[in-house]
Amino acid sequence: FGCNARLYRGENVLCALCRDELPLTDHNYGTENALDTVFIGRIDIKKAAALLYFEEKSIVKNLIHHLKYKGQQQISGFLGDWFGSRVLSQGIPEIDLVIPVPLHPKKKKKRGYNQTEEFGRRLAKYLNAEYNDSVLYKSRHTPTQTTKNRWHRWAHQLDEYQVNEPGLLAGKRILLVDDVVTTGATVESCGRALQKAKGIEIYLGAMAFVS
Repeated sequence: FGCNARLYRGENVLCALCRDELPLTDHNYGTENALDTVFIGRIDIKKAAALLYFEEKSIVKNLIHHLKYKGQQQISGFLGDWFGSRVLSQGIPEIDLVIPVPLHPKKKKKRGYNQTEEFGRRLAKYLNAEYNDSVLYKSRHTPTQTTKNRWHRWAHQLDEYQVNEPGLLAGKRILLVDDVVTTGATVESCGRALQKAKGIEIYLGAMAFVS
């Protein structure tokens, strides 16, 4: 998914050269970073981190595009393993529950899978946490937001997400996982829904971040 070269033994999804070229963030769960500041004054995200920077005309964009639109679900697990081994050992508190940002059932049926699910499952294994992809759901089906400006995305994603039985989440530390964070509107909407549960703490883990 990078240079299109043949992969050799030990390589997965990307060759070693392409993997070395990816723009890794220096995010961890111990010190403030640029992704944390996206949510200041909007919603209480205790700590956020992303694995990669998302850039136009880049291998990262190619990876995410193939994951979301070309049926290449294995990319989600690849990024989950990488994120887990690199970042989640760096200061994140004990997590009780990992929850992926959900797709509306119509979109999930069309795509065949939620691109964040395998990412979340891998992270749950690293954290020895429970994984749950049913407690948070998307209540409204909306067209793709990729061509919309930042204000439009924010305005149309508020209150799109709901929680089943918020009492089950009470007092838990939750890691919400997403693919690409741009405006933070999706995370904000999901967070507002999750915060209907009392005494929870929300952390964020993302595949990539548009800085």
